[in-house]
Amino acid sequence: MSAQAIYVLWLRDMKWFLRAKARIISMIMMPFLWLAIIGMGLGAVTTLPGDEPYINFLTPGIVGMAILFGATMSGISVLWDKQFGFMKEILVAPVSRISIMLGKVFGGTTTSIIQGLLLLLVAGLIGAKMPGFAGFFLVLLFMTILAIGFVSLGLAIASRIEDPIAFPLVVNFLIMPLFFTSGAIFPLSTAPGWLKSIAHINPVTYGVDGLRGAIGVSGYPEFPLWLDFAVLAIFSLAMILLGAYLFKKMKA
Repeated sequence: MSAQAIYVLWLRDMKWFLRAKARIISMIMMPFLWLAIIGMGLGAVTTLPGDEPYINFLTPGIVGMAILFGATMSGISVLWDKQFGFMKEILVAPVSRISIMLGKVFGGTTTSIIQGLLLLLVAGLIGAKMPGFAGFFLVLLFMTILAIGFVSLGLAIASRIEDPIAFPLVVNFLIMPLFFTSGAIFPLSTAPGWLKSIAHINPVTYGVDGLRGAIGVSGYPEFPLWLDFAVLAIFSLAMILLGAYLFKKMKA
């Protein structure tokens, strides 16, 4: 494993991200519209325990959504690298494929965290509850581990797909159900039993719950924070191992 190769690939992804101004704006605007429109619409008809404002409940869910979509979609960089021949060059280089994958994971994770933090800041400006000093580090921890898991999943999918157009379709087909069954936009306490059962095996549920607990939303976390962390850690480790295996199988 080469630390230099990991760093170079991370730096390349960061430069690519920072130079794409339109990408940064669109990554913030879509979740913000969800936060503003859904927050105001459902906030008027949704009652939460302790009269907690709905915007406080929704913000961690939309931050989780931003990280989920941004992290998984970061795998498309692999497809463009395939198209332009860059992936072939690094696959035949004297660098382990695990190093290549970790460089991509760290790059995608960093950009997803930046997106999540920017969205959290914007939410604070429109009145959402913000975490305290200790809570901020918990928020950062849950953002990081959630992003690592779904960046790794996105890279695993990208390693088996050749068409950049097909990739977003496959990803959306997979992650949209994960988002809507995670309790991101409605309390699971009001959900039917079958939906609660699905939510309990959905890793996004534990990421959103951990973010709510870290921010201090009334009535949360629903699960102990250590359980939220443990589930996400196991999921992320499994996705890293899956991604590493599929990267080893990828043809140069």
